[in-house]
Amino acid sequence: MFKLQISRSDVKAAISKGEIIAEYLDDKPYPSVLLLAFVKERPLHVVVAKDLETNSVYVITAYEPDIKIWNAELKKRRRE
Repeated sequence: MFKLQISRSDVKAAISKGEIIAEYLDDKPYPSVLLLAFVKERPLHVVVAKDLETNSVYVITAYEPDIKIWNAELKKRRRE
């Protein structure tokens, strides 16, 4: 995340206003979701998992989606 120059505040903003574009309900130890948000006009994907018992949220990864991999809306992977 830091190598990609994505700050903690950017990730927090993405989590608070991001749109869920994929759910990974079978992820272990906690289900996770892929969020898409535009923070300071920069698109970000953030994967977070939530422990429902403690209400804790864990950031798995954050990155700027690559248009070569994602469609124009950055919501679906392109087919190869």
